[in-house]
Amino acid sequence: MRNHRFNYKWYLNDGFPAKGINFHGKKAFGTFVCGGGSTMGYKLAGYNHIGGVEFTDHFTKIYKENLDPECFYKQDINDFNKRNDLPDELYNLDLLDGSPPCAGFSTVGAREKSWGKETSYEDKFIIKDDLVFTYCDTILKLKPKVFILENVTGLIKGNAKSYAKRIIIRLSKKYNVQLFKLNAASMGVPQMRERVFFIGLKKDIKLPKLTLNFNERTIGFEEATRKFWDKGGMSIEKYAIGENWDEINYPNELYHQKRFSLCRPAMNRPCNTLTKTMSSQSTASVTHPLQKRKLNKWEASAIQSYPLDYNFLDQNPLNCIARSVPPVMMAQIAHKIYKQWLSKL
Repeated sequence: MRNHRFNYKWYLNDGFPAKGINFHGKKAFGTFVCGGGSTMGYKLAGYNHIGGVEFTDHFTKIYKENLDPECFYKQDINDFNKRNDLPDELYNLDLLDGSPPCAGFSTVGAREKSWGKETSYEDKFIIKDDLVFTYCDTILKLKPKVFILENVTGLIKGNAKSYAKRIIIRLSKKYNVQLFKLNAASMGVPQMRERVFFIGLKKDIKLPKLTLNFNERTIGFEEATRKFWDKGGMSIEKYAIGENWDEINYPNELYHQKRFSLCRPAMNRPCNTLTKTMSSQSTASVTHPLQKRKLNKWEASAIQSYPLDYNFLDQNPLNCIARSVPPVMMAQIAHKIYKQWLSKL
């Protein structure tokens, strides 16, 4: 059985980079860093990830506790973009990364109805669909050799395609931009998590287009989580979704016929996409398939390829995990970018 390039069950205490990966030290920096999912991916892939931008108190505390960044800005990305006191190293990045909040482009929820309107996000009112363009401003301000913009696949569906086109048009003045739709399940992550990645290389760097093909052995739910089942999790017994959980004709069906977000994953296939709703007992989400409860933090960590010794402090682990990019997913992409582009410079 072929081993995976990056192990989805790993520990921060193992250190960086991942076993078998050399530290090359290409300099990366992140925006919207949340709990550091992307950051850890770059570190696993041998990058010198120096820090990031994050406006929330709780994610800032978690990020600093676990990743001890050299360069960190706790502020709104709009305010960061206005700064004229940034160090020279931020204008000499090999790679800039960003995953702007994406609820407005999700294929569930309000979608178009929320576009252009202020909505609450982490106790602050923001226009979420504008943040992809705010991040474009960050890219054009810092001028990294390579940028990555990650988002949900809803950004390239229906009317949201106009946003994707505007992103490409704005960045194509300075970058050769490629668009990829990738599934974490093909990259050694035990989760069917599809995301889009806008990846750009500065036009004055003459290298072939990036190729991103992944075909690693898929990992089923039971294989990824079985050793953690006896640790339990938040019971949904007394909530309406507990009754709905019983109504799913499992294993013939995985989703409830009316509560479409309520899911009991198949045992032998990668888990369905984890979302922030799994951090609430009363809200429909991916649940344990055989026990009437939400996933526990160890199960969720394994499914998201989060380190098993990550310190969530006083925060709900499931909220942090679900909002993050799977570290192994980002490590796989970062490794390819290094091999095909950055190692040539």
